[in-house]
Amino acid sequence: MRIAVYGASGFTGSLVVSEARRRGFEPVLVGRNLGRLRKAAEEAGAPNAEVRAAGLDEIREMTEVFADCDAVVNCAGPFTRWGEPVVRAAIAAGRHYVDTSGEQRHIHRMFEQFDSAAKQSAVAIVPGATDDGVPGDLIAHLAAARVPIVRDVLIADLRLPGGVSRGTARSMLAVAGSDRLEYADGDWRPDGGGEFEPIEAPGQTQPASLCAFGLPGVVTIPRHVAAERVRGAIRAEVAILFTGLTEASAEMVPEVVPMQARRDGRWLMLAEVTGADGRRSRGWVTGPDGYGLTAVIAVEAVHRLAEVGAPAGALAPAQAVDPADFLDFLTAAGARWQLSED
Repeated sequence: MRIAVYGASGFTGSLVVSEARRRGFEPVLVGRNLGRLRKAAEEAGAPNAEVRAAGLDEIREMTEVFADCDAVVNCAGPFTRWGEPVVRAAIAAGRHYVDTSGEQRHIHRMFEQFDSAAKQSAVAIVPGATDDGVPGDLIAHLAAARVPIVRDVLIADLRLPGGVSRGTARSMLAVAGSDRLEYADGDWRPDGGGEFEPIEAPGQTQPASLCAFGLPGVVTIPRHVAAERVRGAIRAEVAILFTGLTEASAEMVPEVVPMQARRDGRWLMLAEVTGADGRRSRGWVTGPDGYGLTAVIAVEAVHRLAEVGAPAGALAPAQAVDPADFLDFLTAAGARWQLSED
């Protein structure tokens, strides 16, 4: 299986190349700079991997490259700024597409603007194939299945502050700089604000204070869960860090997160579902090294799209893969997940 990795010379892109190679797939490194791509191939342990140049303004060339592959993983963010040409080329080439964006507005745009074109091209596009977007969406689906009539869904990223890459800083700057969404009464609208009760985080001694935040799950969960309202939140101390970013400070963040910092950090996605009768269901997913897990998620997602198949169109993770089976697959990468009811 040949996987085109756009933005392969970046931090996340290089991890996706390494994971594809580890799985026995053939990565094709695509981007603007051949020199950087060759260096990335060597550092990923794939010195003989194919490298192809195609800039974001070279849609025809990008389409030709993608047509020679089985699927596309887009790792070139900020996606709100640069994501559209890559998905257009993937659809034109008739190839399944995933990206590693955590940017809520970009993900929402993928559904609003490219669902019809993807269906016409008979391909699936799955934005937000990351350590927050996929586990959060899948665990919310499973938690909601335990409640007969769903009123509210809270999707929360409860990871503690830790090391982030320059790419993440750029993306979070884009998220913090745009209006966050909530889902209510059958449509998406600007989040109306409001307080959150502190929430007990599994494995952590103190309840987490929350702030509303534009998480991917707010866009994806309502596509497979019939809820009256879906909101997203993160830890208050993490929200302060992200909302305090400026373009200058984001560019000062190191491009690469050291391996030890990746191993020491833990990501944690929690979904809390409240039914019309007040009944509550909760699910959580956690694990180490969110960057490494994002690469695992992206590669396995395109593998399943290409080899197993999925409906054509723009898909939430739970529409593209079996939620429990995919979460079980992630346990080999150190993830753990659990469901409970009040």
